[in-house]
Amino acid sequence: MIAKLAQVNGVPLHRPDEQLDEATLRQRACSELLRQAAQRAGLLAASDLPPVDGVLSEAASDAIEALLESALSLPDPSEQACRRHHAAHATRYSTGARVHARHILFAVTPGVNVVVLRKRAEAVLLDMRCHNGDARRADDAFAAAAEAFSNCPSSDHGGDLGWLSASDCAPEFARALFAQVEVGVLPCLVHSRFGLHVVEVLARDTGIAQPFEAVREAVALALRQQSCVTALRQYLIVLAGQANVQGVALDASATPLVQ
Repeated sequence: MIAKLAQVNGVPLHRPDEQLDEATLRQRACSELLRQAAQRAGLLAASDLPPVDGVLSEAASDAIEALLESALSLPDPSEQACRRHHAAHATRYSTGARVHARHILFAVTPGVNVVVLRKRAEAVLLDMRCHNGDARRADDAFAAAAEAFSNCPSSDHGGDLGWLSASDCAPEFARALFAQVEVGVLPCLVHSRFGLHVVEVLARDTGIAQPFEAVREAVALALRQQSCVTALRQYLIVLAGQANVQGVALDASATPLVQ
């Protein structure tokens, strides 16, 4: 059966004989929107070819990172904003806390192409971050991606790892998991001895609350991450509104004045 081609500005997102689920199509569409925006901004050569398997070239990945750094306005949160956030979420800034988390593991095994693996993991992370904040869609998308991509037995349960304390995890995984104070998809891939993880914190258990002065940097980091997620989603909505997108459902707006 020949699938109808999904496209972004005439660039196909898959082969004619390839049928992809909606989550993968959205992931590829968002990546292609950003790749084309990087080309228009002069950050990526026009000769860079669209990926046929969803894996961006190394030059495209670097160009998109540079594009987002320049396009997303992320001012540092004010002292007042940090104090308000801490007061409203004091229980999240505690010691002895546990987290309820789920993940998508891209395992590094003998013979695997780590560069290609990292690019696939980054593409999935981007898609999960785009859904972060919309609980129902995010839950569906994460569970589907875990089932499709994760090399962990938890993939049978949507990637759910249950409740974890720091001692339950590999040290490098625990550092990434417990350095955060928010719930939601972590903004970067987590590197561990097992491979690359896309991680979402579903809930945090209350520990011993810490005073603002002790967690000032963590609060500021959390607010910057919130701003980054919101700005990325809005940027992609605008790009989609300005593009000719066919065969895949994306939120879109023709104006940058989106909320």
